[in-house]
Amino acid sequence: MKKTYQSPVYNVISVPIEKITPNSYNPNAVAPPEMKLLYESIKEDGYTMPIVCYYSKEEDNYIIVDGFHRYRIMLDYEDIYEREHGMLPVSVIDKPIDHRMASTIRHNRARGSHSVDLMSNIIQELHEIGRSDAWISKHLGMDRDEILRLKQITGLAALFKDVNFGNAWQPENEEDDL
Repeated sequence: MKKTYQSPVYNVISVPIEKITPNSYNPNAVAPPEMKLLYESIKEDGYTMPIVCYYSKEEDNYIIVDGFHRYRIMLDYEDIYEREHGMLPVSVIDKPIDHRMASTIRHNRARGSHSVDLMSNIIQELHEIGRSDAWISKHLGMDRDEILRLKQITGLAALFKDVNFGNAWQPENEEDDL
C-alpha cells in the first residue's frame, strides 16, 4: 500500500525554546520596524505559523530552518515568553543540510529580501559540499547570472574551478618579438 504524503504542518509539536537553536546560514535580515511589527502581530494574534526545524538526534535539539525572527520575539519579549510558557510551535522536516539550506532560502525569498554577503556565503557553502550551479538554480530559484554575481562577491577562485573560460586572447610568443 502506497503511503500518502502528509505535509509537516499537520504534525506541529510544542517545543521548549531552550531546545531550539538558530541555523548558521540564514541570510535573512529584518529591520527594527518590521521586528516591532512582528512582535505586535504575535502579541495580538499569537503564533499563527510554526517554526520550521530539523531535529538533530546527536544534539537533541531543534535547528531552525525557517522562523528565526518568530523565535527571536520569544527570546526578546518576556511577555510573549510567559504567555506561551516558553514553548514554540514547531513543524519538523527531516532533510540533509543542503536541502535545509535550500528550504531556508525558498521560505525567505518567498517573503522578502536577503543580505547579499550572507547569500554569497551560502552559495559558497553549497558549492563546497558539491552542489552544482544547476542544483543551486533549481533549489534556490536563482538564475545563472545571479549565482555568478554571488560567487564573484566571495572572490574565491574555488567557486569557479569548473567554469570553462573562452579564449578571448592569446598571449604573444616572446620568440616572435625577436
